[in-house]
Amino acid sequence: MRDDLAIIQTLDFFTPIVDEPYAFGQIAATNALSDIYAMGGVPLTAMNIICFPIKQMDVSVLNEILRGGLDKIKEAGAFLVGGHSVEDEELKYGLSVTGKIHPDRIFTNLGARAGDRLILTKPIGTGIINTAIKGNLADRQVIDTIISIMTTLNRLPGEALRDYDVSACTDVTGFGLLGHACEMIEDSPVGLRLSLKDIPVIEQVRELAGMGIVPGGTHRNKEFRIDCLANPKSVGPVLLDILFDPQTSGGLLVAVTPEQADEVVSLFKGSGMDRTSVIGEFISSPAGKIIFED
Repeated sequence: MRDDLAIIQTLDFFTPIVDEPYAFGQIAATNALSDIYAMGGVPLTAMNIICFPIKQMDVSVLNEILRGGLDKIKEAGAFLVGGHSVEDEELKYGLSVTGKIHPDRIFTNLGARAGDRLILTKPIGTGIINTAIKGNLADRQVIDTIISIMTTLNRLPGEALRDYDVSACTDVTGFGLLGHACEMIEDSPVGLRLSLKDIPVIEQVRELAGMGIVPGGTHRNKEFRIDCLANPKSVGPVLLDILFDPQTSGGLLVAVTPEQADEVVSLFKGSGMDRTSVIGEFISSPAGKIIFED
């Protein structure tokens, strides 16, 4: 037993969201590793989880997926120590990741204080773009853009954040930006004021959302969390869909003191997350609610 060391574990896997097997492997691995970084931890080992239709797909597809995952595991400084595979009619891939952390320095999604600034490290809209890809409505440029976004590790910011006064942190995934932001103020003494103009959105997402190209998870997220919004009618329906869009391998939401916010933004930008922005401020009233400003 050690008072300065704890083990954290996470598991995540899903079906392909892009056509390129190598890129899919990278995205799935990056997504799984992100949970460790969101807690302020360091990944140590990873195990592959693979469901593969061996009778329908060539084994070369599997090899490329695993190669993509391994490259991201190596980039994270972790080690692949095995895994498990089963034959399945539907392809799925992901990782089980074990990491380490100081037990007194674990980031959680609760604990933000009034006055803290909220930082978002990656632009949103991957769910909408992935839906467009399935319908052959996304061009090569935007596909390359979201692959780059979804394969960017939260590694360097996640490690360096331990040197700052982080009161809360989470990664943006299936519940969308607003869903995860709601979790940060749920049953807490603070609310959140979001600046709509400062929220980074992937190019072409507004156009696609305006055409009604949104995943089903968007509507479920909206139905579940709409009561958390103090003034939802102040946001147009297209933008509201984007804000509730379920993300894959999204960025971090980080709450820090106003004095440290600019320095933390520079930290993220220096690690390759050029769209990092301060998108809001935690406020004392209304507690448990999100309000919007232009």
